[in-house]
Amino acid sequence: MNLPDTPALPSIGIDEPTISLDFLVNDSPFAGREGKFVTSRQIRERLERELEVNVGLKVDFDSGEFYKVYGRGELHIAVLLEQMRREGYELQVSQPEVIIKEEGGHKTEPFEEVTIDVPSVSSGVVIEKLTSRRGLITHMTEKEGIARLVLEIPTRGLLGYRGAFVVDTKGEGILSSRVIGFKEYVGEIKKREFGSMTSMIAGKAVAFSLANLQDRGTLYIDHGTEVYVGMVVGNVLKGDDLTVNPIKGKQLTNMRASGTDDAIILKPAFTLSIERGLEVMSEDEYLEITPKSVRLRKKFLTELDRIRAQRK
Repeated sequence: MNLPDTPALPSIGIDEPTISLDFLVNDSPFAGREGKFVTSRQIRERLERELEVNVGLKVDFDSGEFYKVYGRGELHIAVLLEQMRREGYELQVSQPEVIIKEEGGHKTEPFEEVTIDVPSVSSGVVIEKLTSRRGLITHMTEKEGIARLVLEIPTRGLLGYRGAFVVDTKGEGILSSRVIGFKEYVGEIKKREFGSMTSMIAGKAVAFSLANLQDRGTLYIDHGTEVYVGMVVGNVLKGDDLTVNPIKGKQLTNMRASGTDDAIILKPAFTLSIERGLEVMSEDEYLEITPKSVRLRKKFLTELDRIRAQRK
């Protein structure tokens, strides 16, 4: 009996990667404290297993010092890193970079279509920030106090924005995006408007010092957090990077004046998650990821080594 030919179903298109970053062995002063799998070989074997099921992921194993991982956006990579830390892996990663291509003698970069629903009172600041990141509004409607915005924006412009979006909309906004392909490179996009507070000393952070530092920017740590030299403990709202001492306590004297011992009030720390860390880190930093902790650190831990690296 001859069966009729059955037409093949069309293949499902897989979006190509849009960002890349390096996976490295954790070499911070706190390395090996929490993880079960910490070696380069163990990280490689885990990535090889991931490639069998994660069709949107690509990995370059050629470099001996790190593994170049390609994914479809920060969330795609953050999910993998969260899975690895829960399995007991410990590693550090570099800042995500958008993949730039050369096509016909022209530079191209990935673009995304972003759909946003926000309260109308928040739409102005959202539009301002996304257009400054080279976003182009293609559709906008408003109904019952809710504005819907549809934009096309380079993936570079969207990197690091989701955290600011939550703050600007007070958690009431909804943002979704999808890759729509590679388009002409749009040039420089200025996003990072703050520097890093980097610890100059190892020890446990104290409230007295943190209270002074919180006036400079946003802290990533709380009272009692253990820090090491070169660990990023917060950001500076204005200016360049700042080297700080988060463990400095109040100078004690034999004489105490009435009313001088006011209670220290600390703002809640901006606790780093993997996704938040990927958003706020700069190119000279690593995100340290362990089963229990997420820390931000400078690639060169001491200030002297950082100055030497800048000169080179």
